Amino acid sequence: MTRTRTLGTLATVVGFLAFVEFTSGVLQGYYTPMLSDIARHLGIHDADVNWLEGTQLMLSALVVPAFAKLGDMVGHKRMLLISTALTGAAALVLPFTDSFAVFLVGWALMGFYVVWLPLEIALIWSRSRRMEGRSSITAKAAGLLVAALEGGAIIGALVGGALIDVLPLTVVLLIPALLIIVCFFVVLFGVKESPEPTGGVFDTVGLVLISLALICFTGGLSLLRLDGGLANPWSWAVVALGILLVIPFALWELRCGDPLIDVRMFRSPALGPVFLTAGLFGVSVLGAQAPLSTFARTDPSVYGYGLGTTGFATSLIIGVYLVAMIGGALLFPVIARLVTPRLTLMGASVLVGIGFLLFLPFHDSYAQVITNMVVVGLGSGALVAALPAAAASAAPASQTGVATGLTNSVKTVGGAIASCVFGIALLHGAVGAASEGTAGSFAGYVTVWVVCGVTALAAAVLLVFVPKEAFTDRAVEAEAAPAV
Repeated sequence: MTRTRTLGTLATVVGFLAFVEFTSGVLQGYYTPMLSDIARHLGIHDADVNWLEGTQLMLSALVVPAFAKLGDMVGHKRMLLISTALTGAAALVLPFTDSFAVFLVGWALMGFYVVWLPLEIALIWSRSRRMEGRSSITAKAAGLLVAALEGGAIIGALVGGALIDVLPLTVVLLIPALLIIVCFFVVLFGVKESPEPTGGVFDTVGLVLISLALICFTGGLSLLRLDGGLANPWSWAVVALGILLVIPFALWELRCGDPLIDVRMFRSPALGPVFLTAGLFGVSVLGAQAPLSTFARTDPSVYGYGLGTTGFATSLIIGVYLVAMIGGALLFPVIARLVTPRLTLMGASVLVGIGFLLFLPFHDSYAQVITNMVVVGLGSGALVAALPAAAASAAPASQTGVATGLTNSVKTVGGAIASCVFGIALLHGAVGAASEGTAGSFAGYVTVWVVCGVTALAAAVLLVFVPKEAFTDRAVEAEAAPAV
């Protein structure tokens, strides 16, 4: 009865956290159909909308390590509440400004929602610490959370696209802000704090060093995307400076008694490949979204490639992809129980690689693109659910929040790099792009498919070197055992 009661309590917590992830999904899908309307409202060119994505990715890479570490130190629920409050405050700015600078700041600060999933996984992991089958329980919970996220993304995209046609933009932008406020009170009253926070002193020096490194690196990538950025040596110098600044950060963390990020985790045979997999996965799950959408919208009668779909038909492709992701997230714990989590991660990476490489011969019809995206979606959904859970399982007991947060941070950096590379590739050789509103060349799209496919297969190869018993309860107990 005690175990049943404990499982019931945890299930209630997962239910409330699923609403949080549903809200996160709405935020990720809601604004996509109205980006052109937002550009007109702010009086900017459509191309400038890319700055919204870039600034939010930059903030995401900064806040996840800090909030994940603070979650381990002072409580995951507390940091979840703070990040939700900051996201809601930023969302309330958007409906009431027509200044691009103010809107850009508000949009960037909404990026605090990216820390929700890592904090939730760490919270579930800490609350299930005395339960049998801890890794399996965390994996199932992660699958449910990701299913809620993708469901929210589908509903958000459909609702956002429908409302923008009938309501003023100010009213449409206010709706997600109200949903975030509801989300705050759901966490406040429905979720209990994780037990036994580790405490300690926050590593401010480490935060400053990694922030400078990430700002320089992502800022340099943004400069490369500007006209003439590739030929400008200063753009490359800023990127190189961002990479070099990682060295003093790593040296400081190795000396620090309570580091922001225990860089030794990157040397762990179980965690290192997971982080690399997250970075390679970010290439496709974050970097390929816009190219896939613009390819579908490209008129084949004008350019000789593309599908020429309407906005609604394109949203159906996105919807099918997200449904496949839900399926992959829910299937992950089932398949992991039948084989092993490591083999399941490898299989998911292979699915993503095969799905993108299928675009090379099969891209001429709507049915072919849908089929490819279903394959990609199944693998992507499993990876979104599996990577934070795998990191939590393999991390030291006092570093679960940091480990799950790092999967998101590394994934974001992978997406930022891919976004820069794909943007340059799509602009290369694009004839008439500016006049017709199409920013891609066919060679650029081929580059996107090849890079996404190869990086996913490389992730599968990396996971071959993970210990066979990684991400299981036995591995967790060994990790938690005191060193002699």
